Amino acid sequence: MQIIIHPHYQKKQTLIVQLIEGFFQGGNLVVQGARNTIKSHILEDEKVSIKFFQKPGLFKSIIYSFFRSTKAKRSYDYANYLLEHQIPTPFPIAYTEEKNGLGLLQDSYYICKHINYDFTIRELIHNPKFPDRNNILEQFAAFTYKMHEARVNFLDHSPGNTLIVNKGSGEYDFYLIDLNRMKFEQLSIEARMDNFKKMWLSKTMVKVIAKKYAELSAQSEDRLQQLLLEKTKAFKGKITRKKYLKRKLKLMK
Repeated sequence: MQIIIHPHYQKKQTLIVQLIEGFFQGGNLVVQGARNTIKSHILEDEKVSIKFFQKPGLFKSIIYSFFRSTKAKRSYDYANYLLEHQIPTPFPIAYTEEKNGLGLLQDSYYICKHINYDFTIRELIHNPKFPDRNNILEQFAAFTYKMHEARVNFLDHSPGNTLIVNKGSGEYDFYLIDLNRMKFEQLSIEARMDNFKKMWLSKTMVKVIAKKYAELSAQSEDRLQQLLLEKTKAFKGKITRKKYLKRKLKLMK
């Protein structure tokens, strides 16, 4: 097993390895996905999150072993990039990769600080009367603008992948998670608006975000609103068609 540990945590290597080795026996389950599992653990005096990336199939194992960074490594590297550019994300502690005798990737883990958050954008979507909703959306737009200015194209910019902490007095902190799908590039205004498409925004939410983003970017509010509506509508239509086709195929079996 190869382990890379952030310099701030080098002295805790033995404890980190123990948490990894006992991942399935201890800790508290946070997410049980089809492919990945996230648990919270205690590392000495602080709470951490550990993400287990399930063993990939043979083809992907070859790709991740010889041609592309693993999801665990990308999560760690991208978190460091974000923090270097003042984009909040849970602090990256370490990642591990385990390979077999042929050098093919088996299991991998990513460890970061645990964030005690209050809600995500998902709650704002489902509840139009969510307290302080417009203010939160404005601050989220500013957070995303800062991310774009740092050349970050977050491909999984979706409702559940930004944790929000209520600091009180109308101030909120935003933390990006699930980091392994990113590109680092200059983004056109069209690409920036396209980056919001997975947020599943309502027309009201589009108006609030477009107005704030226009203020920050010196772009036309009307143009941004039109772009956001087009991108959002196209994405919703694509997902709806996929669900319809899946239902049709299921009925045909």
